[in-house]
Amino acid sequence: MGVRMMLLAVVHLVCILSTDAAEYDPLGVPDSFQAETLDWTVRDEARSRDIPIKAYLPATRTSQPVVLFSHGLGGSREGCSYLGKHWSARGYVAVFLQHPGSDDSVWKDTSLLKRMSAMREAASAENFRLRVQDVSAVLDQLSRWNDLPSHKLEGRLDLEHVGMSGHSFGAQTTQAVSGQSAGVFGSRFAEPRIQAAIALSPSSPRRGDVAKAFGSVKIPWLVMTGTQDKAMIGNQTVASRLEVFPALPPGDKFELVLHNAEHSAFGDRRLPGETQTRNSNHHRVVLGLSTAFWDAYLRADDSAKQWLVGAGPSGLLQPNDRWQTK
Repeated sequence: MGVRMMLLAVVHLVCILSTDAAEYDPLGVPDSFQAETLDWTVRDEARSRDIPIKAYLPATRTSQPVVLFSHGLGGSREGCSYLGKHWSARGYVAVFLQHPGSDDSVWKDTSLLKRMSAMREAASAENFRLRVQDVSAVLDQLSRWNDLPSHKLEGRLDLEHVGMSGHSFGAQTTQAVSGQSAGVFGSRFAEPRIQAAIALSPSSPRRGDVAKAFGSVKIPWLVMTGTQDKAMIGNQTVASRLEVFPALPPGDKFELVLHNAEHSAFGDRRLPGETQTRNSNHHRVVLGLSTAFWDAYLRADDSAKQWLVGAGPSGLLQPNDRWQTK
């Protein structure tokens, strides 16, 4: 091959690579896709505990990465369905956990006058411990079902590539199982099968050194919050949520701060006491950044990572939204 032909071939390859990076779109999904959803109950015999789950399945029946989601206080496996539908459309098996004791059973059969006190009581250290253990129990059961002939999930789960996510109390659950140090207990709650994590409305520890709490996180993290992200329960403020990202060690760490986003911005509906008008672009940003993050770190998609660290997010953000990486 002559020098001119070699140069043309190199230019052609560079153009292909550049086009691939430019065309990466984390919001793109097939128009006709409808997620297949299936409900199961995971029985943890060791704790005599039943854990309801909802799985959003991709169109393909081949082995795909798994993404877990943990709901907030008073929520259920039905919440944040916009995430499950989109992630499954992008080829992930999205499994939404429901945590008995801190789920919607806390308030459903409680009078309006007693609901707030019941919710505060449910935000306990014991329920936190149960939630953390639920994550490992569900992963254990998914592994068994993946190997079980004739099960709906047989051969469909790539459990070498697992992501963990959650909102509010679910973010605390996510942080614990993905590397946050819990004081004298260190990182004893860490689940080694988790490869990347997304915390929606993250929390700083109530006591102790924030740098020590997050300094030992080894896997990629994406934290998302808002400039009005306060909650009536849990003593977390906008400032305390913003303490998380600076305390994380450098390397594959990301933070999104949505302008005027309240605590419910990451969920399905406004919460009592909130006053901001819901911004439809917030969910669009959450979907785009979370998908690119999963693609980058569960699929090792270099175009997704380049989109994250490059100009990609700016195409989704509105003025005064903030995005930073380290």
